[in-house]
Amino acid sequence: MENITQESVKAISGAIKVDEKEVLAHLDGLVRQSVEDTLNGLLNAEADAICQASRYQRSPDRTDTRAGTYKRKLLTTAGKVELTVPRLRTLPFETQIIKRYQTKQSSVEEALIEIAWSKNSIELRM
Repeated sequence: MENITQESVKAISGAIKVDEKEVLAHLDGLVRQSVEDTLNGLLNAEADAICQASRYQRSPDRTDTRAGTYKRKLLTTAGKVELTVPRLRTLPFETQIIKRYQTKQSSVEEALIEIAWSKNSIELRM
């Protein structure tokens, strides 16, 4: 019985091959997509905080409304991501996530830490 199992393992071992480059490319894509989704979510949360209401939400405390979005590319350590930056009707939307005209982000982790810090300071001011 043991001999049959070893022979089966030897026969099957050559049947399964892993393409390391393809696996790494897939992982890079997942990381890049995760960074893009996270940054876009943070941009929307920041716009919600400025407006004091989420998108399409009716609220007497609302200070502004959305006026669409625009696309912006940002080069990160995870690769090139496309951000969907919200626009506001009357208030200026100057995001704390990325500086104006910035096209490269040296470290996404540093940016996320800065965002968390600025978000806490926004909450403290309100």
